[in-house]
Amino acid sequence: MSSHVVERGTSGPGRWLHERRTRISLWVAAAEAIVVAVFHDVSRITVIVLAALAVALYWYAGRRTRSDTVHQASWIFAVSQLLAVIAAILAFIVFWTAIVFVCIFALVALFFVFTDRR
Repeated sequence: MSSHVVERGTSGPGRWLHERRTRISLWVAAAEAIVVAVFHDVSRITVIVLAALAVALYWYAGRRTRSDTVHQASWIFAVSQLLAVIAAILAFIVFWTAIVFVCIFALVALFFVFTDRR
C-alpha cells in the first residue's frame, strides 16, 4: 500500500501542472524561439515586452492567488517567456559574432592579397 499526501490548497490540475511545469515551459520557449527565428515580424522587443508582462502577472497575481492552477499556469507563462528572451538574446549574439568573424576573415584575406609580392 502506498499513501499519498496531498498538500493543502492544491488541486488536481494544479498538481498535474506542477509535475510538468518545467517541461511545458521548455517546450513553449522552444516553440516561441522558432517562431521568432522564422517569422521576422515578431521582434525581440515583442518577446521582451511579453516576458515583462508575464513576470508582472506572476509576481502580482500568480503568487497571491488561492488557486493552485492559476499559480502554476502563471509560473509556466513567466518562465517560458524568460527562456524565450534568453533564446532571442543568444541568437542575436551568435548572429553578430558570426558577422564579426566574417569581417575579420575578410580583413585577413585582404591583407594577404595586398601584401602579395608577385
